[in-house]
Amino acid sequence: MAPYIPIIVGYFVVIVCVSLLTRRPAGHSSAEFLIAGRSLGTPVCAVVVAAEWLGGMSTIGVSERAFSTGTLQPVLYNIATATGMVIIGFTVARHYRSKDVHTVSEMLEFLFGERARHTSAVAFLIAYIILSYVQLQTCASVISPVFGVSWFHAVLVSSAIITAYTYIGGMHAIAVIGIIHVVVMFAGIGTALVIGLHNMGGLGALRTALAGMGGAGHPFNPLGSGLSHGMSLLLGGILGGMAGQASIQPIFAAKNPGVAKRAAVVSGLIIAPFGVIVGLLGLIARSGVYIEPSAVPDARMVLPALFTAPNFINPALGGIALAGILAAILSTVGPVNFAVVTIATKDIYQGVLNKSAVDRQVLRTARRLVVLVNAITIPLALYLRSEILDAAYVSYSIRAIGAIVILLGIYARGWVDEWSVRFAFAGGTAAIFVCMVAGRVGWFEIDKTYGAVIMTIVFLVIGKLRARAGKR
Repeated sequence: MAPYIPIIVGYFVVIVCVSLLTRRPAGHSSAEFLIAGRSLGTPVCAVVVAAEWLGGMSTIGVSERAFSTGTLQPVLYNIATATGMVIIGFTVARHYRSKDVHTVSEMLEFLFGERARHTSAVAFLIAYIILSYVQLQTCASVISPVFGVSWFHAVLVSSAIITAYTYIGGMHAIAVIGIIHVVVMFAGIGTALVIGLHNMGGLGALRTALAGMGGAGHPFNPLGSGLSHGMSLLLGGILGGMAGQASIQPIFAAKNPGVAKRAAVVSGLIIAPFGVIVGLLGLIARSGVYIEPSAVPDARMVLPALFTAPNFINPALGGIALAGILAAILSTVGPVNFAVVTIATKDIYQGVLNKSAVDRQVLRTARRLVVLVNAITIPLALYLRSEILDAAYVSYSIRAIGAIVILLGIYARGWVDEWSVRFAFAGGTAAIFVCMVAGRVGWFEIDKTYGAVIMTIVFLVIGKLRARAGKR
């Protein structure tokens, strides 16, 4: 048995045990289960927010893109999300927390009315179901090569682990486990980078090795493989966080608006450096110093391939690094799936289907939905395969619509009404998928994030003109 396997199995056991230990606090009410009783202080809240962002996108997705492009372009994802969280801290965080809401759509109801909540909830469900199955794929992409199991079984095992610790402990468990995840991911993956760079002679040697492999002339330039796509990564990351249920839910759980603001800002300082660490590891893999790039059948598996290479790192340290990857993935996939559960419970079940539901019914529904949501993502993860960051940005593009609407609702409410909000969510979401289809069949080429932002603004302007015409 490879020495890294017991380390990974041990880590799985630890997080499930922690979930069991945190079970009781989450069992009193739906508020305890969904938002930890609004009890999180600044350090815990900040780490949990950061942990949600530092997941499969920041590990498998960033390393995959760095390995494929030979540049550090994908670190723009982390720079954007870090910037977005700092902006959130100084703009919307205190508003979110002061309204005592559970979901972003609930905030939209406060700003624009009940129908705006319902329309946005459907759009956000689409966004987070997409993100859920993508995150499940990132977990399976580690488990499959490390344990030598098929993709099918890797997806099933990953889903079972995720379901177990979210069902048992709820948001309180996610918060505690998130802290463990962040420590393990920085220690494991950071150590791997330090050792790898040191053994090959530093950044200069890495640049030389990449040039020898026919890489880009400026591999450390984040905009080295295209300004337009780089700006799309920045725009989607910044706007995607403002209406991201999974990243905002810990802010809903903050003790007070002041904690919510500080936690959002501090989280950005944790998020930004991690992308650079993982991006450099992707470039190290591409350099051919430790592994042969052509021997990596799937770019998603580049980090597991690197960490299990005998000439890269000691197998025990490789096991810790692999545990760091899984820590990063699980730190996101749990909150992402839990975001779907919260939206479905509060906005759909209690908001539409059973408005008179008592708290006991809400809690029971939330627990059942944990199992149902994870079951739904399994076939999606098995059969919908595409580049991880690209698929994830469908979710971010939808959330960008919410970001624009919420900012206008808080700071320029006269520009937006309920009808235009519903129109913007429906039209903006449709535009994202039109852009994707059009690009694939060759009709026209426009990034889905740009398409979502442009069409959202267009629909909001149409709504404003309609409102003005109605007053005449």
